[in-house]
Amino acid sequence: MNPLLSYWEHQTFLRPADVAVVGAGIVGLTAAIYARRQRPTVRVVVLERDVLPNGASTKNAGFACFGSISELLEQERRGGTEALLSVVRYRWEGLRQLRELLGDEAIGYQPVGGYELFRAADAELATTCRQELDYYNALLGPVIGTNDIFADATAQLPGYGFAGVHTMLENKAEGTINTGRMMDALLRLAWQEGVTVLHGLPVLGLESHAAGATLRTALADLEAGQVLLATNAFSRQFFPELDVTPGRGQVLVTEPLDGLRLPGSFHYDKGYYYFRQVGNRVLLGGGRNLDFEAEATTEPGLTPLVQQRLEKLLTDVILPGQRPRIDYRWSGVMGFGQELEPFIGELAPHIYGALRCNGMGVAMGTRSGQRAAELLMQ
Repeated sequence: MNPLLSYWEHQTFLRPADVAVVGAGIVGLTAAIYARRQRPTVRVVVLERDVLPNGASTKNAGFACFGSISELLEQERRGGTEALLSVVRYRWEGLRQLRELLGDEAIGYQPVGGYELFRAADAELATTCRQELDYYNALLGPVIGTNDIFADATAQLPGYGFAGVHTMLENKAEGTINTGRMMDALLRLAWQEGVTVLHGLPVLGLESHAAGATLRTALADLEAGQVLLATNAFSRQFFPELDVTPGRGQVLVTEPLDGLRLPGSFHYDKGYYYFRQVGNRVLLGGGRNLDFEAEATTEPGLTPLVQQRLEKLLTDVILPGQRPRIDYRWSGVMGFGQELEPFIGELAPHIYGALRCNGMGVAMGTRSGQRAAELLMQ
């Protein structure tokens, strides 16, 4: 027993839990909230290794999206039409659930639309995507609730002032959120629902036994009847064979810019780059495709290769002729796998996982958390 912990701390915060959730991101917190709502008497504890979630939940770009035309084309080729419909439904329902759970005002939701940009070098892909607009409107109409989803917005390009962009396709059903406000609202709701959230407490070991599982931490061991790993690519620390590969996303944000007007969320170069307006600044991220191997890491960090490419995209394409100061830089870690849908299932006796959102945690996280809670509460 840790002699630095008081009786009160042991009895209040570190006493055995019915459910212990590892990871205080979108998936982990929503799983904890839904578990308490399904069974208000269970004790649910969330353990987060850092002061703030260290994956992507507080570090993403705040895109409330479910897929651009080129992404949908690729995903349909990869998994087939039924798999595509299933994953789009998952994303769309997840976004709806997030908005209903916390409210649009709390998360700063803005229905500004999503736009995919194509360069001259992408002319063949742009033509293919244009030809599929009607197809995807009809295919996804029953899921989204309207057949007026995708449109050719190339005529609007002059109003944005982009350089070297020849085609722009719109997804009218997408939007943006304020990532920080969303996570603040989730944390507040978790405590309100009776969930105990412990920050700065990394789980160093995890052992399953007949009565449940033991979570080893530097502070003390915690006993739990069931454990949910909501740690995405970090889950391989405990289960190395998992089909989840880390993908680091690097991001920057400019200084405030007078007269900036970029309504919407934008994808560029097949979605490997993304940007939007945040206040009167530009948020820009991506570049993982420049060196997939180097960016397949759970380590936070920035690389000159990616940061220089982001700055070049900013000054050459998004804000041609301008060289704004960069005020913020950071990275977040996503989780990718062979399957389009997240993994929600048992990893070992009394230990479950909810992970692998394939870069769409904002869209899929809340639905994943609910599904995980249903599994735990069976």
